[in-house]
Amino acid sequence: MTDNMTCNERRDGMQDRKASLLLIYTGGTIGMKQDPADLTLKPFNFEQILMEVPELHKFAYRIDSVSFDPIIDSSDIEPSSWQELAGLIEEKYDGYDGFIILHGTDTMSYSASALSFMLEGLTKPVIFTGSQLPIGMPRTDGKENLISAVEIAAAKDSSGHARVPEVCVYFDNMLMRGNRTTKVNADNFRAFRSENLPPLAEAGIYIKYNDALIIRPSDWNRRPLFRTALDTRVSILKLHPGITPQVVRDILCGKETRAVIIETYGSGNATSRPWFINLIREASAMDKILLNVTQCLAGSVNMDIYANGKILKEAGVICGYDCTTESALAKLFLLLGEYEDNREVRLMLEKNMRGEISK
Repeated sequence: MTDNMTCNERRDGMQDRKASLLLIYTGGTIGMKQDPADLTLKPFNFEQILMEVPELHKFAYRIDSVSFDPIIDSSDIEPSSWQELAGLIEEKYDGYDGFIILHGTDTMSYSASALSFMLEGLTKPVIFTGSQLPIGMPRTDGKENLISAVEIAAAKDSSGHARVPEVCVYFDNMLMRGNRTTKVNADNFRAFRSENLPPLAEAGIYIKYNDALIIRPSDWNRRPLFRTALDTRVSILKLHPGITPQVVRDILCGKETRAVIIETYGSGNATSRPWFINLIREASAMDKILLNVTQCLAGSVNMDIYANGKILKEAGVICGYDCTTESALAKLFLLLGEYEDNREVRLMLEKNMRGEISK
């Protein structure tokens, strides 16, 4: 951890005593309880969250809750769910100091990435969290995740501004920028990693904030822009040895595809077989947007290092730098929804819009 971390000690809520927060439950393991009769996991009435987690009373915050109806398994999350979330936050924005979104873990990084692009100029925190075990189970990670997410969402700096006015994921003692996260473990409490960016905060005895990394608005008094127009005509091509020309053609040149994320090897390399390069050129000639991201969890695409990468660049492939696949997908959905001209989209893909790339 860098030396510029600062401490925010727990002070029994003195600074943030009157903070008002909104819990938004979309679904997921954290909101499940085991039925004593048949031992299956079933959702409970999330309006009773303060009864389920009595520790939250010690903060003396005003905490309201709202649930999706019906709640959604995270595997069923769709862009329409992100639009619903953005619309709800826009509607409630002036009435709360922060928002905590309780979400299933499987697609949490996709949703956090999407909201990071859809909510521009945030002045308040929007924190995703959840759990690997239901909140009613003795060894649940849900309580700590929720309690710390609530404390961070309410935290303010010495000027009275939100300490972390970003879309984040809080999990297993780490607060991470949402569009930098990826789920990496299905059966461990440390389910998420942010390999290309250190955490924005760490929760131990104290909560330590990495202030140098936190993005803050240029104008605290300006209301955020809520951008909900999305175009989902995006496909993902994951390269692998033995991939066939027909598979590549179907994805790159698909009639309903406007953009393709190409998950390449290492620092952005792909096969240099003539058939593959010819298909890349064919897709580029069709005005398809081709974005290069690495299959590696850490590191960055650089198409100027190796000959294979340079061939892709010359054929019209755009560098995705160190963005995650989840972030690349969300960014493309937003940009395609806002721009009809693919040239504009290509220009914007090169820019660091919400801290999603190190550039």
